[in-house]
Amino acid sequence: MHDIAIIGAGPGGLVTALRLHQQGIPAKIYEAVPELKPLGVGVDIKVYGVKEIEELGLLDEFRAMSVDAVDSIFYNHFGQEIYAEKCGVHMGYEHEQRFVHRGYLQMFLYRKVLERLGEDAVVLNAPVVGYEQDEHGVTLRIERADGSTEEVRHGAVIAVDGIKSAARRQMHPDLAKPHYSGITMYRGTTLREPFRDGHTILHIGDPRISSMVVYPIADDFEGTGKQLVNWVVEVEAEETIEDWNQLGTVDDILPLYESVDIDFIDIQQLIRDAREVYLFPLIRHDPLDTWVDGRVALLGDAAHAMYPRGGNGVCQAILDAGVIAAQLATHADPHEAFVAYDVLRREPVNRIVMNMRGEGYEVVRRMVAERTEGKPLEAPEQIEEVLPLAEADEIFSNYHRLVGQPLREGHDTFSSGFRTWEAA
Repeated sequence: MHDIAIIGAGPGGLVTALRLHQQGIPAKIYEAVPELKPLGVGVDIKVYGVKEIEELGLLDEFRAMSVDAVDSIFYNHFGQEIYAEKCGVHMGYEHEQRFVHRGYLQMFLYRKVLERLGEDAVVLNAPVVGYEQDEHGVTLRIERADGSTEEVRHGAVIAVDGIKSAARRQMHPDLAKPHYSGITMYRGTTLREPFRDGHTILHIGDPRISSMVVYPIADDFEGTGKQLVNWVVEVEAEETIEDWNQLGTVDDILPLYESVDIDFIDIQQLIRDAREVYLFPLIRHDPLDTWVDGRVALLGDAAHAMYPRGGNGVCQAILDAGVIAAQLATHADPHEAFVAYDVLRREPVNRIVMNMRGEGYEVVRRMVAERTEGKPLEAPEQIEEVLPLAEADEIFSNYHRLVGQPLREGHDTFSSGFRTWEAA
């Protein structure tokens, strides 16, 4: 029986522990921080991520803490609609697409790990700085802020220690230094009445100026009767540190949305009313040529750090977890299991990493801006001349295939776009 150490108690590490437990494989998580807190803002859990959550037997509880995604609508920099599509089961996928607060999702998974694996399954205040291994196992080195050190021994290690992974640095000492893309994300949440139907994600702006995504992540948040709404703005800016919890201000981004006029939501007011604002620079990490070093494997951001667009970072980590647990259950030798996991996951995910450096399906907003020379549409129906539905559908279909979202039986198309003003 394998004895697995997991480095990192983020969502990816916690799901990995739960997946290993399903397979009857003992696991212990080592987490650097002394206390886990519900930090962060929203994440978009795609249909394949919801499928994994259901397979863990957590779907009903997850539904209760998240918001079902029904519509996804795209606007130019004047708030004029250019494209829309349904989400999740509403389009024909096997599973829902749901929006949730990242910190609340992490704490939910943390509680489930303690319930299922035991109170000693997660060791806090245990920053792992390196490893040594032999043919029988791996020794992890822990160095705490107070100067104390410790070594722990396990049969194999799964490193889910994030964008600044110590295990990745040791595994790939000659890896090129990551570099700044020139784009910074402003991420915030605002408590407000539900907009539209309370189940819609908005994609707004001319990416040449800035790009914004807005979606709800919690209903009746903390008993207020209001929704907690997540928003993200991308804009060219000076480089800052690569830290998810770096605080920012709305002053720099408010003027970017003076031209946006959407009848059911005041975008500038949404930004002004932010409860919290975080900065995160988009850093390019080169794809790796292996995620495995003997009895050590990388998972999640440690393996495939990507731009946090479209929910693919956390969702691909959740998918990694199911695959690596299945391989460990199949192979007696953990190295063989890790190699099989690497073969199944690395190349497909590296393609997603590279795609996320572009704009994915968000490119439709750039296309419209360029084709209209940054000017507003003269009438709603003009959009069919600028961006025909058939052309947009092909872009969206290719993207959905890339990330591997399975359709329900009887559905043979990955996208069926529409314009809401035509459907009304």
